[in-house]
Amino acid sequence: MSHRTTDSTGEGPAAGRGVVEGAFALLDALRRRGGEAGLSELAAACGVPKGTAHRLLDQLGPVGAVERRGRRYVLGPQLFRLGQSWQPYPGLTAAARPALHRLRATTGASVVLTVLRDDHALTVASVPGRAEPFLPVRDGMTFPAASAPGRPLVGRDPGPFVDRDEPAAGLVCVALPVRGPDRRVVAALAAMAPAGGSGSAAPLVGAAASAAASVAAGLARAIAGERASAAAVFAN
Repeated sequence: MSHRTTDSTGEGPAAGRGVVEGAFALLDALRRRGGEAGLSELAAACGVPKGTAHRLLDQLGPVGAVERRGRRYVLGPQLFRLGQSWQPYPGLTAAARPALHRLRATTGASVVLTVLRDDHALTVASVPGRAEPFLPVRDGMTFPAASAPGRPLVGRDPGPFVDRDEPAAGLVCVALPVRGPDRRVVAALAAMAPAGGSGSAAPLVGAAASAAASVAAGLARAIAGERASAAAVFAN
């Protein structure tokens, strides 16, 4: 005899999903829609009845995961706080931010820092630049591992990796690996600009390589500082 899994709302989520998975599916659907969507849209995207979606969203509201704005839902502040505490590699994003902003200032390019997650390059830091009309960059966006923003994360080729018309038509993208103190690749730095003229690959390669080296140096300093502090504590 088959049994259909039900959640606490008394309705069976699509494909037998549990309450937690259904809640995260709704949150991810909100993320993919820019952080705001209506009930019907979210229910359809997740394959759950509207009643189930409504009850799950009502449960997510009091814990700060979502908020109501009229008849629509938006991602809540608690998700931002939780996301800020996640680190793909200790000290990586803090070490990267100054270098990313300098690269944006000197080249005008949109810049992203990615890490490998589930066979995709996940953006953990981003600075919008001249690629915006072609591809708005933001934290949390993903790229195929085979595209320039992901290629430094797989394989052993040191790069630089150059793609034209990828990850969007009209763009040139230059990416390089960022290495930790043990020389393992911990991230990829990618700079994207409109193709042609000053947006060609040549001006970006040197600047992106310098930025990647700066991130690696900053990461090494941060880790060395943490180890020195820990040693001082134990010495006392």
